[in-house]
Amino acid sequence: MDKTEQDRNERIVGAIEKYADMVRRICYVHLKNSSDVEDIFQDVFLQLIRYEMRFDSDAHEKAWLIRVTINKCKDLHKSFFRSRVCPLDDTELTFEDETENEVMHEILALPQKFKNVMYLYYYEGYSVPELSKILQINENTVYSQLHRARRILKEKLEL
Repeated sequence: MDKTEQDRNERIVGAIEKYADMVRRICYVHLKNSSDVEDIFQDVFLQLIRYEMRFDSDAHEKAWLIRVTINKCKDLHKSFFRSRVCPLDDTELTFEDETENEVMHEILALPQKFKNVMYLYYYEGYSVPELSKILQINENTVYSQLHRARRILKEKLEL
C-alpha cells in the first residue's frame, strides 16, 4: 500500500469515527427504522469512499456528509419499493429526559422541511447561514421554516 492510499484510508476511517453518530441521528430523524438507517449509513460512507475530491476543511466534509445523508434518505422515501411496502416496526429514539423524548417525538412528526431545519439547528448546532448552504435554500426560507416549526411545536406541546 502506497503513502497516498494509506493517507486516504486513514482520512476515511477518521471521518467514520468522527461523523458516524451524526449520520445515524439524521437517518433516524428521516427514516425512524433501524434497518433503513443502517442501509443509508452504509451508502453514505460508501459514497465518501468513492468521492475523489479533497475537502477544504472539516466543516466542508461534515456539510457534504449531511447533504448526502439527507439526499439518500429522500431517495429511499421516493423509491418504488418503499412506496409499495409498509414497515413492520418503527424504532423510536429515546432520551433519559421525558421532556426531551416528547419534544423529539413532535419534531419527528413535523413535515420533512421543518424536521431538517429543526434538527440541524438545535441538535447539530448549525447557524442559519450554514443551514442555507447545506440545505441549498435561501436564508430567509430557513428563518421562515424555523419560525413555523417552532409555532407548530408550541401548539402541539401546549395541549
